[in-house]
Amino acid sequence: MGTPNDRAPLAERIEQLLAGEGPLPIVAAGDPVLRQASEPFDGQLDPTLLARFVEALRITMHAAPGVGLAAPQVGVGLRIAVIEDPAPVPDEVRLARGRVRQPFRVLVNPVYAPVGGERAAFFEGCLSVPGYQAVVARHAEVRLTGQDEHGRTVDEVFGGWPARIVQHETDHLDGMLYLDRAEPRSLSSHQVVAERWSHPTPEAAARALGFELP
Repeated sequence: MGTPNDRAPLAERIEQLLAGEGPLPIVAAGDPVLRQASEPFDGQLDPTLLARFVEALRITMHAAPGVGLAAPQVGVGLRIAVIEDPAPVPDEVRLARGRVRQPFRVLVNPVYAPVGGERAAFFEGCLSVPGYQAVVARHAEVRLTGQDEHGRTVDEVFGGWPARIVQHETDHLDGMLYLDRAEPRSLSSHQVVAERWSHPTPEAAARALGFELP
């Protein structure tokens, strides 16, 4: 646990970050903060500042728009992320991807572990890698442990698309981008995905682009 003097610079930096209006700037791939393991949260921010920071993450995620945002994506190397997914997708996509509505959640010091050996592969994007998507094979079901913003224990099993979201955001906190796990041959612009690969599953893309699915 850090000393008060260790904590002050971080709190000051976040105060400065929150001094502006509107969504926070999102850090793009290439910034070292996205490649460093985040510092576990152990009270570096007082409850009021933490609440303000979480609200800024929520506003920024909505404005992007996205379904998750990790603190390093706004330049803060703390192990905090937010998720929320209204899941506004057609039934065939919802069924194929297991995409169900997720309420707003704050994840503090999250860690995930696979449940079973099944993996699922779908196109995935990232707010810190704008303009592109790629197919990523991830655990179909994971157990997530950690805390929420109030320090309450989180110990929950996620499946389907919610499992993908929590893995993606937790990876950010470990200094990993989705591209590190992606099938390189699947990398496509948003426009190409919309025009050619908007199917519920990536089987057509795998055949045409020459990569294997799990």
